[in-house]
Order: sequence, then structure tokens, then C-alpha cells
Amino acid sequence: MLHLIKRISILFAMAGAVVLVGWKVDAEPSRTTLPELAGLVHYTTVRRGNVTEHIMTTNEAIQAVKNGQPVPDGTHFVLVDYRDGEVYRTFVMEKGSGWGGDYDADRRTGDWQFQWFKPDGSVNMAENTARCQSCHSSRADEDFLYTLDALKEFDGAVID
Repeated sequence: MLHLIKRISILFAMAGAVVLVGWKVDAEPSRTTLPELAGLVHYTTVRRGNVTEHIMTTNEAIQAVKNGQPVPDGTHFVLVDYRDGEVYRTFVMEKGSGWGGDYDADRRTGDWQFQWFKPDGSVNMAENTARCQSCHSSRADEDFLYTLDALKEFDGAVID
């Protein structure tokens, strides 16, 4: 009997994990849009194994940060994720006035919202944007950006 109870407990635990994982995987709609990449400045590249990430934003955002000003509302930060030389996906953070109010206080990252896009430009609803918020929330003192130092140091040179 004890063996049967253990098996049932394991099954319930596995079912619960599947439900939680399924719940956490799907993205949610946000106000974030995919900007025209041609109008952005590629200010840093991050390489992780076979992944190359080109990170871009606007000239206005770069100048604001260099001048000690906040990143302006309407700014996009775009990370283009390349795998084997092909675009695998694109991650976008966009800042909008009052956008933080769309989320509970424990999920807010200032007024930033996040979205993943497929190579064809459509929203990738299989990506978890709540995970993005969770990770970026640790960077509150750097306007929720992981590349703030690279942005400050960018000298306009072409990035490989």
C-alpha cells in the first residue's frame, strides 16, 4: 500500500510540474513592438557558445545615457539572436510612459515591457516574457538594462 501511495504522489507531483511548466512557458501580449532595425545603432555584441547576440538601440537613447539622462519613453532595445549565422529570434524591450502600471508591483520593471519575435517578425508566444521581467528586475539600478556599461562606452565604431 505504501508503494502505491508513493507512486500516486509522484504522479501528482509530475502532473503539477507539467501544469506549472505549461503555465509559465507561454508569453503574454504586451505593448512592445518590433521596430525597423535599420534605424537602430548596433552598440554591442554578446557571444555565448554558438549564440551571437547583436544588441541595438536608438541614437537618442545612447546620447541620453551618455549625458546621465534616463532612457526616453518610446525607446526600443533590440537583441537579435543568431544561431549558425541565421536569425533565430529577436528580443525587444520597449519603454513607454506608464507602461509599468500594466503589471502587478512585484512584476514591474519600471515602464519597460518585453516581447520575443520570430524571424518573420511575428510575436513568438512560445517565449516566456515573465521570465524576462524577473531577470531584468535585478538591474533596477541600471534602468533594467544588462548592457548599460557597454552603452556608456560605445564610441560609434562599427561592432562585429
